[in-house]
Amino acid sequence: VRLQHDKLDIHTPEQREEVAYKLIAKLPTIAAAAYKHNLGEPIMYPSNEMSYCGNFLRMMFANPCEKFVVNPVAEKALNILFILHADHEQNCSTSAMRNVGSSQADPFCALAGAAAALYGPLHGGANEAVLRMLRQIGSADKVPEFIEKVKSGTGGRLMGFGHRVYKNFDPR
Repeated sequence: VRLQHDKLDIHTPEQREEVAYKLIAKLPTIAAAAYKHNLGEPIMYPSNEMSYCGNFLRMMFANPCEKFVVNPVAEKALNILFILHADHEQNCSTSAMRNVGSSQADPFCALAGAAAALYGPLHGGANEAVLRMLRQIGSADKVPEFIEKVKSGTGGRLMGFGHRVYKNFDPR
């Protein structure tokens, strides 16, 4: 059965499961295509011979004219990062997906709501603040100076550590 958005029966468990697999499989391709388009680079099609994370890295950073070898350390790190994000319980985008889905909207619409929530600066957009901070620091030798400024209150904030939900410790 080929699932189409307008023919999806959300009350059929088999169709819900199949569309979940398809959405999970297509998200890296969509994200990588958007990234490559934004850079003005050619879009890389997925490869069925690669792992989920290896394929995502290839689609993000490969050039169709050159052989691309996935860095195994980056692939493993990305896999761990994806697991940590998936096992993050009721975060904002997960809640949005569940809330939209609870209205019996189809999974495609629920995913659109979750993606909108993920875009926010207090959720997925927080990663951009980490990247800006790293660019501001510049190099590893400037980290101690940056940390001292943060501790003394004369510098910016240390982004990417801690979480507003986890007050005592971060179980991740």
